[in-house]
Amino acid sequence: MNVTLINTYQSSGGAAVACRRLALALRKSYTNATLLVQEQAFAEDFVTPVATSYLQKKAVFGRFIAERLYFYFFERSKQVRFAFSPGVAGIDISIHPAILQADVLHLHWIHFGFLSLESLKRLLSLNKPIVWTLHDMWAMTGGCHYSGTCAHYLSHCHECPFLKYPSEKDLSYRVFEKKKALLQNAPIHFVTCSQWLADKARQSALLRQFPVIAIPNPIDTELYKPMDVLALREKLGLPLDKKLLLFGAMNTQDPRKGFAYLEKALNQLYEADKNLKEQIELVIFGKAEEEILRRLPFYVHDYGSVKGDTALVELYNVCDAMVLPSLEDNLPNTVMEALSCGTPVVAFDTGGLPEMIDHMNSGYLALYQSAEDLSKGILFVLEEQRKISLQEHARKSVLERFTEERIAGRYQSLYHSLIHKEK
Repeated sequence: MNVTLINTYQSSGGAAVACRRLALALRKSYTNATLLVQEQAFAEDFVTPVATSYLQKKAVFGRFIAERLYFYFFERSKQVRFAFSPGVAGIDISIHPAILQADVLHLHWIHFGFLSLESLKRLLSLNKPIVWTLHDMWAMTGGCHYSGTCAHYLSHCHECPFLKYPSEKDLSYRVFEKKKALLQNAPIHFVTCSQWLADKARQSALLRQFPVIAIPNPIDTELYKPMDVLALREKLGLPLDKKLLLFGAMNTQDPRKGFAYLEKALNQLYEADKNLKEQIELVIFGKAEEEILRRLPFYVHDYGSVKGDTALVELYNVCDAMVLPSLEDNLPNTVMEALSCGTPVVAFDTGGLPEMIDHMNSGYLALYQSAEDLSKGILFVLEEQRKISLQEHARKSVLERFTEERIAGRYQSLYHSLIHKEK
C-alpha cells in the first residue's frame, strides 16, 4: 500500500512535526509512506520536495508572499496576519509522481502558498481516496485557523472578526462559498488529532456531512523517555536543588498562546510567597522577547530555539513540570513530548488538552482563563510528595494512548477500508 502524506513543511511547526512522525510510524509498520512537501529542509529518503530547482525554490517564497499580500489588504491588524489563509496561492501537484503512485492521499497542513483551493480541486478530480488530518479549524471556516469565540462556521462565515471591514459578504463569506462548492461530494475522510476538534468539525456547516474520526498524533516513546535527571542537570549546568518549571515560548505576542495568564500566575505565586524565588526557576525554550523575560519574577534559563529531538528530550527531563497556558489548542506536540518523558504538565482545561492530561494524575487542568488556578496547578505539580506518582502516570498515559504502533495501526485500518470501498 502506497500512501502519500502532504504537508507544507517537513519539520517546521507543530503540524509538520506530527505529520513527519506519522510517516515514520507508518514506515515502521510496513506501510510505504512518502511525505510530499514544498521544499526539503534536510535529507530523508521518504521525503520528496516539490521544489527542487533554484527557480522552483524561489517560486515557493513567491507564492507565500503572494498569499500574505492578498490578505494584507483585508486583515484587521498585523496580529492576525498569519491566523487567516484565503487559499488563493498554490501549486498544482496532481501530476507529481508521488501523487500518481499513491493508493491513498493523506492531506495535513497545506497552507502558506503550497496548496490553494484550486490545487485541492485538481487533487479531488483524481478520484483517489483522500484522508485529511486537521491540525486546526481551517477546513471548516471561511479562512481562519482558529475561530476563537466566533461561531459563524456553524452556519455560514460572514462578519469575520479577523477582517478590517467585516460584512455580510466579506472575504470569509466568499472563501466559505468556494469551500462549499469544492467539498460537494468530495471523496474525503476527515481525521482530527483530538476529539475536541472532531466535535467542532461534526457541528460545522462545511464538514458535518462527512465522516469524521479522531486519531491522535504518534510519538516515539523510545526517544522521548525518562532519563537520569541529575546527570542531565550537571551536563546543562542547571541547579540540582531547585524546582525547574519549563515553558515553550512560541509567539508570546499571540493572545491565543495565553502568555499573559502565565505571567500573571507567576506574579501571583511570588506575591503570595516571596520565598518561592529561592526555590523555583524557569527554563524557557523558543522565541521569547528579552523584555518579556525581564518582567518574570523568577530566574530564567533561556535556551532560545532548540534544535533536534535529543536536546528537547534533555530539557523535558531536567524540569520538574511544564506549563502550557494556551487558550485554544488542538493536541500540542510539546505536551505529549513532556508526558512521554515523565514530566507532568499544567494547562488550561480547553481544546484537546483534557484528552492528554489526566487532572491531578499526570498534571493539572486549570479553570479556563484563571491565572489564579494556573498558579495553584503549578504549586500542585511541584510538590515533592507527588513527584513520583505524577511522573509515572504521565509516562503511562502516553504508552497507553499515543505510541507509534497504536496510531499507525489505526491509520492503516482507515486506509485499507477506503481502498476496499473504492474497489
